[in-house]
Amino acid sequence: MAQQTSPLTLIQHTGRWYFPVAFVARLPFAMMVVGVLTLVTHVHGSVALGGLASAAVGIGVVVAGPVIGDVVDRFGQRRVLVPVGLVNGVLLAAFPLVVLAGAPTALVMTLAALIGLSAPQAAAMSRSRVIAIIRDRLLPEQRTRTYARAMSYESAADETAFVIGPFLVGIFASFLAPWAPIAIAAVLSLVFVTAFALHPTARAASSEADETPERAPFSAVLSPRVMVLVAATFAVGFFFGGVLTSLTAFMEARGEGSQAGLLYGMMGIGSAVLALAAAALPLGFAHRWRWVAFSAVMVVGSVAYTALDGRPAMVVALLVMGLGVGPALVTIFSLAGNRSPVGRSTTTMTMLASALTLAQALSSASTGAVAERVSVTAAMSIPVVAAVVLVLLGVVNVVIERRERGSEDVDGGDDLTPGSAAEQRTEVREHALVAAVPAATPGAGLLTDDERS
Repeated sequence: MAQQTSPLTLIQHTGRWYFPVAFVARLPFAMMVVGVLTLVTHVHGSVALGGLASAAVGIGVVVAGPVIGDVVDRFGQRRVLVPVGLVNGVLLAAFPLVVLAGAPTALVMTLAALIGLSAPQAAAMSRSRVIAIIRDRLLPEQRTRTYARAMSYESAADETAFVIGPFLVGIFASFLAPWAPIAIAAVLSLVFVTAFALHPTARAASSEADETPERAPFSAVLSPRVMVLVAATFAVGFFFGGVLTSLTAFMEARGEGSQAGLLYGMMGIGSAVLALAAAALPLGFAHRWRWVAFSAVMVVGSVAYTALDGRPAMVVALLVMGLGVGPALVTIFSLAGNRSPVGRSTTTMTMLASALTLAQALSSASTGAVAERVSVTAAMSIPVVAAVVLVLLGVVNVVIERRERGSEDVDGGDDLTPGSAAEQRTEVREHALVAAVPAATPGAGLLTDDERS
């Protein structure tokens, strides 16, 4: 049965400690790629080997992400996340011991891949919980604005975690020891991921596994309207990795490598602020056009990043990039929440998160190689390429939406939130493979701008 709605706010439903715990639970995921890169590079003296190890983590994440998401959608978050978080914490704790003991490269790579395979994707699961609470427990008149604000916060939290994660790795590695970031990530995984898994809000997401009478097949997640979002988060992850690694190379060439994390934080500031502000954007500014517009801002900022020299100019370029990437990521994840097939919300979210992490790992490795073997300037052009690809994917998304509308005369995109009457019509049209369900049914989440208009 669906949960009974009430006039309580989202925070009253989740409890005041939910969002802090969910945020800290994100950090091991954000720290592991850069932490593995830092430790292996320091011990073996090889950026190439460190890059391969971090790429192994990313590959593990992208392989396991959809599987974990599917299992969560079937059995609920708590049953899956508790053992996964504990295993990941143990593997993270063992990794420094193995690397410092001079283990063979094959063992190091295997352990790095296992860390990725067991990565607890708290961000994707937090989104699923929040969406379920908004859909099942809030009054219909509360849902639209609360949904927009919640997705803005979740994306801002992701942005902040992906900035703070590498920053913390640099701080701990510099002031404690190269193995410290991984050891601290292990503690965070064991404590905070477990606390997140056991939080009462896990029951909200579990309702989808327990109550959805019929789930869309996995092939529904592979539809063009979802896969374009996966490709978009891959482009954003490649952008993140390219900026962080090329900025580190740029600062090291100036003898100020230790300050790279601080400058990278400049992009995070603008990104997080604009991500939160995205909820205030007018509803008439459709998501498909937000995607194109803000990714274009990323292109402008990354071009300036490549062309300008000197710290003040670099700070300005990073701030501009942040102004684009924050709202762009909010838009992409908001669309994902709306487009998730019935009963597949966690699967969809974990696919996006996996693509983001894999891309960051691959980008870090490839950008570092370009910086070493070609030039720092060439490495700094990689974020430009990633931003341009994101713009092109935005255009592809517009084409996909127009094709799906077919002969409909109303113009729009994916803007409604769970619980509307338009949602029920969209389910009938776009999910013919399952029975149309009432608006309050868990998993119902397909929403379009055209129907809002």
